[in-house]
This record gives sequence, structure tokens and C-alpha cells, in this order.
Amino acid sequence: MNVGYARVSTQDQDPFLQVEALRSSGCEQIFEERITGKQRERPELSVCLRTLRAGDTLIVWKLDRLARSLKDLVDIIQDLDERGVGFKSLTESIDTTSPGGRLVFHIFGALAEFEHSLIRERTIAGLQAARARGRKGGRKRSMSDADVKKAAAMLRDPEITKKEVAAHFSVSRVTLNASLKRSDSEVLPARKNI
Repeated sequence: MNVGYARVSTQDQDPFLQVEALRSSGCEQIFEERITGKQRERPELSVCLRTLRAGDTLIVWKLDRLARSLKDLVDIIQDLDERGVGFKSLTESIDTTSPGGRLVFHIFGALAEFEHSLIRERTIAGLQAARARGRKGGRKRSMSDADVKKAAAMLRDPEITKKEVAAHFSVSRVTLNASLKRSDSEVLPARKNI
């Protein structure tokens, strides 16, 4: 079965041309969506993808109607391929049910992987440059050094539990323990984790 997916970016736009092109290409069922491609959740696309079975072919008018990025596109098509579902894009003349179409799509996959590697390299280089300038990355610590010292002092009282101290500083016991370990304060005697 040929299944079509049409998407327009706003409620004001009309998917009529896409739907007609999909009907002309032999789609027996067409899913229409009026939502920006930047949205991660696209309900009609999710239903469409769940509907497809081995031997079916998903057809779109244009590649950008299906995916938000090259990586998303490659992920969707690989998932379809693993399930035995073909893919066609009418505008770009891509057809993964043919050897030539599969070759083109493998090239897309290689480009997506290359793009991912470049982004990773730039991120690492940026972090190294920031460290060289004295900047530290990562999340702000939940407990300041002063808070850790106060917590350590509170825990010296055998009547106060770690649970109570953690609640006082609005952190979990795991965070409290990690902060105490990291701290240069004196080592505390073993306590019950009540």
C-alpha cells in the first residue's frame, strides 16, 4: 500500500497541492498535518509511521515535509528500511525501493554522520578554548562551599539525619553525599543514612 504524508507549516496554509500530487502517485491513504516542522511532536506523522507495514511505501511531496533536519530524515528512513517499508519523495525523485534510490539515501546518511562529526569537533574545540581562557563548563553546583561546610557542621550533631540536612538545603541525599565527598572539609564519621 502507498501511504502519503503531507504537511504545511501553519493553519492558514493549504496542503491541497501536496495531497493532489500524493493521490496522483497512487497513495491509498494520506495523512495531513498543519504544524511547523520545528515541532518535535507531530501527531499525524506518528500515526502515519505506526500505520506502515512491511511492503508499504511512504510517499512525501518533498523531503522537508517529512523531517526537521538531515539527521531526522536519515533516522526516519533507516527505521522504515529496517521495518521493510519503502520511501519515495516526489520532488527530489528519491525512491528507496530502487537500487539507485538506496544509493542516494546512503549518501545522505554519510553526509548526516559527517555533519554530526563536525558539530562534535567544533563543540570540543569551543570547550577547550573556553577552558584555556579560564572558564569552566558544566552545571552550577547545587550546594556552595559555604553550604557544604554548614551541612558538615549540622551532621556532627548525632540527632540530625542526612535526610533532614538534605531537606534543609533543598537537595537530595545523593547530592548532599556527593557535595560532602567533594568538599575539602574534615572527614565525617560513618553515619546512618536515615
